[in-house]
Amino acid sequence: MMTQQGFATVDATRLYYESTGKGEAILFIHEYAGDHRSWEGQVRHFSRRFQCVTFNARGYPPSDVPAKVDEYSMQQAAVDAVAVLDALGVERAHIVGLSMGSFAALQLAMDFPERCLSAVVVGCGTGAEPSERTKFQDLFAQSAQKIQDVGIATYVEGYAMGPARKTLLAKDPRGWMEFKTQMAEHHAEGSRRTLLGVQSRRPSLWDLQGELAKIDLPVLLITGDRDEPTLMPNLMLNRSIPRCGLAIIPRSGHAVNLEEPQLFNQLVDDFIFSVTQSSI
Repeated sequence: MMTQQGFATVDATRLYYESTGKGEAILFIHEYAGDHRSWEGQVRHFSRRFQCVTFNARGYPPSDVPAKVDEYSMQQAAVDAVAVLDALGVERAHIVGLSMGSFAALQLAMDFPERCLSAVVVGCGTGAEPSERTKFQDLFAQSAQKIQDVGIATYVEGYAMGPARKTLLAKDPRGWMEFKTQMAEHHAEGSRRTLLGVQSRRPSLWDLQGELAKIDLPVLLITGDRDEPTLMPNLMLNRSIPRCGLAIIPRSGHAVNLEEPQLFNQLVDDFIFSVTQSSI
């Protein structure tokens, strides 16, 4: 089946999506540094048996770039994801989210559980510890200012050399270059507004423990052992969410789907099989 392309609409904001394959749906939600292209290794694998849906968040062309920071939030990200499902006539989907997309996956599980078959929450928790929240809010604000001062391309040169990204460079230089090139193509103002509206304003995961405990969906947490800001949050999430499991991928940083695509795909494959067999 050929890839279907289109736009979902939330109020006046259009969201670009792609859909490939047939069967139960898997909705992939990208990270701050990525876009719908970041899931290519997963779409090629899973679209043989599933309907794979990817989309660009608001602020990431060809999706629209709303002008006001207040139009960007984690709650809005969940609403946008539902709009993409609605545009494709998908009632329920397995949700797979990375980093910023993992927070959106949790938000979906809390706000729209009736639209979720399961959730795979990947690389979640950077800046989520109460003791770290102010520091990371400052870092997000500084990053937004740097994009404004030097431009997105120069900003990405430094970002791509972060400790949780250099693991990809060490394993797969071509994959790292593709990641860096695609991020440098992002819309500068869309990236800035996402940092200020989504990343900086999301609550600490510790403040959501009561809501997390109410999630009655199968959840798989995945993170890399070198992605240190996510390790403690993942342990907390694993304790808080009732039907939950945690996989830590060795020698890996933040974007584990890019670093270890075969292992990542196998973990997700096995998890979804378990969900469909109602064993968890």
